[in-house]
Amino acid sequence: MAHITEHQKVEHSASACRSSRHTRVQQLITADETSLAELEAMLATLPICSTGRVFIEIPDASWQGEITAPSRMVVTWLDRSQRSGAPGTGRGCASGEALSRAVTAWADEMLCTEDDETRIHLLGGFLGTADIFDHLIEMGIRRDAIHAPEQYRLTVTH
Repeated sequence: MAHITEHQKVEHSASACRSSRHTRVQQLITADETSLAELEAMLATLPICSTGRVFIEIPDASWQGEITAPSRMVVTWLDRSQRSGAPGTGRGCASGEALSRAVTAWADEMLCTEDDETRIHLLGGFLGTADIFDHLIEMGIRRDAIHAPEQYRLTVTH
């Protein structure tokens, strides 16, 4: 998983989180039906005061379940069966496509590239994750600020 920097070592007790001076770092987390267990494990480790978004792409509504996230985080389920594919093609939504569209639109509106401390964890399948990663890099987000599955080799620089 992610490494912790000195800046991230903050006490996260209930009383610390209620303090108005307590820094709340935004989270951006993505997942799909192949990474639900990993998503739940990650969410369980977050401080209760975490803020941000969780986007989860699923094949259809039968995959939607209870996800426990900190109360200041918004969980968005993206049902592929209810979405269209690329505009003008008449195709259905391909795996990773709904996730990529939703996250890149959110990032364009919500992320600042200067001094942004958003913690980004991309847990979904390769296609959507690669598209999101590329978009974030094009926006100016640092490679080392984006955490993706190691086997995708997205964070490796040559």
